[in-house]
Amino acid sequence: MAVQTTPGAAGIELANWNWKVVRTFVQQHFDHWLCRSSCLNYLHRLGFVLKRPKKRLLKADAQKRDAFVALYAALRTEALATGARIFFVDEAHFRADVELRAKWVLRGQPALADSTSPTLGEKATYYSGVCLETGEVEFMAVMGNSSAETSVAFLQQLRAQYDAPLIVIWDNGPAHRGPAMRAYLATPDLNLRLVALPAYSPDFNADEAIWDWAREEVTANTCLGTATKVRHKLDAFFAGLAERVAEVQQRCRTALQAQADALMAMANQLFAPKHHVDLTLALV
Repeated sequence: MAVQTTPGAAGIELANWNWKVVRTFVQQHFDHWLCRSSCLNYLHRLGFVLKRPKKRLLKADAQKRDAFVALYAALRTEALATGARIFFVDEAHFRADVELRAKWVLRGQPALADSTSPTLGEKATYYSGVCLETGEVEFMAVMGNSSAETSVAFLQQLRAQYDAPLIVIWDNGPAHRGPAMRAYLATPDLNLRLVALPAYSPDFNADEAIWDWAREEVTANTCLGTATKVRHKLDAFFAGLAERVAEVQQRCRTALQAQADALMAMANQLFAPKHHVDLTLALV
């Protein structure tokens, strides 16, 4: 079906399909004119539904991603045996200007969100880490941009908060490496292990869901105007997550957990002890 590709692949120089583009396609190829309702009816009858797409990163290496699933499954087994905590960690910026999201409005009314046009410098930077096994979320606000020094500060906060061995899973961004990071990792008896996600795999980082959740509840269609107000609202949001453990675990579960579960179930089946029945005893 043409609508499963881009309009450009069907000879129509537009970025995305909508009912008008479908009508143009039908006119060009079948010399037949359809109204809006007919276009939508035909799409529904053919089994099409409108969905917000997720980005598919074409540079991601499938073999490296599969290998990471196996590594993560092993890390979970290790954590269960040693009492270690696994935290997925990431950082994000939140600007004081309005972040546009879909909103409910009366039919025929425009969907508008007010903005005072704050500068790009009015932003708040945060680190957060989520442990899926316990639903705990740690966070830290940063003044300025993230760097190796700020990443070390967040790891120090995690290390001070938890006595158990720590496994931190994050991407291989510039702020996660450098002299300051190497110096910190040389600390005696640190009992902290860093694990890098495969490249182009943000969908494996459970902490990404925290940022989307924060934008949904704090900054969506709201212009806070100043970085101070952004931090005030986000601090309250993060503090409230302590009372929403089950929701944290549900929202932050990713394809990585599902694939690791499937791999472990397969391994358990493969290596499960076989029960042999002694035929002589069975006949007695």
